[in-house]
Amino acid sequence: MSPAAPPRTWLVTGASSGFGRHLTLAAVAAGDRVVATVRRPQDAASVEAAGGDRVRVAIADVTEPDQVRAALQVARTAFGGLDVLVNNAGYGLAGGVEEATDEQIRRQFAVNVFGCIDVTRAALPLLRRPGGRILMISSVSGQSAAPGLAYYAASKHALEGFSEALAREVQHLGIRVTIVEPGMFRTDWAGRSLEQAPTRLAAYEASSGAVRDRLVAADGTQRGDPARLAAALLRIVAEDEPPLRLPMGQDAADGIRRKLQRQLEELDRWEALSVSTAFPEG
Repeated sequence: MSPAAPPRTWLVTGASSGFGRHLTLAAVAAGDRVVATVRRPQDAASVEAAGGDRVRVAIADVTEPDQVRAALQVARTAFGGLDVLVNNAGYGLAGGVEEATDEQIRRQFAVNVFGCIDVTRAALPLLRRPGGRILMISSVSGQSAAPGLAYYAASKHALEGFSEALAREVQHLGIRVTIVEPGMFRTDWAGRSLEQAPTRLAAYEASSGAVRDRLVAADGTQRGDPARLAAALLRIVAEDEPPLRLPMGQDAADGIRRKLQRQLEELDRWEALSVSTAFPEG
């Protein structure tokens, strides 16, 4: 029999609920160890109680670089390093382009983009060896944008561009990056965690307003099971060559496939004009 694999050490951001909490519990159940970050001290006790001695909770807002570095120091001192980084902290902002406030827009990018970048930059020195894994929790919105979610989609598109470049940058070091693109899962994302623009303009009720209503109506009835997503991601981090992108849920796979098909059809339709822009030969 081959010897059992040594336990991995994970850093999971946004571990108080949703995917982060399910991933933390799944990793612990598999025998791994987790540094779980939460923003509020009152969330720490429940995460620690659920994870036992294999979990260390760090109070860290991903928009505060000093707190991020302190969380990574916990991984060093408590578990001797880091094997898997899960950039999970993030949230949705629903509202039309004209409806969201300046503060809401900037906060969306501060958490979903710059927070992720800061965590990744701080974690790379610990991951810089063969076998390091980075899971970027994006969204189907990172590939296919819907009205009413322009700023959320923009933040996830930015995250995906960053992650794709990062994957190529660290591949020769043995680090693998996977962009996880969930569809609708039964978490708090469309409920208490979803931030709404403060106004609704009649001009956009047929587009962004309709999407906002559908999101609220779907809360609690989504087909996606976050525990099964967590189990799937445990498999992914064990793969020697994991995928760069991983849609999660039938709705995500179908939506991304339709978007890519439309994009290819449009590319073919306009290719003659696209290639007509070169200097004449000779």
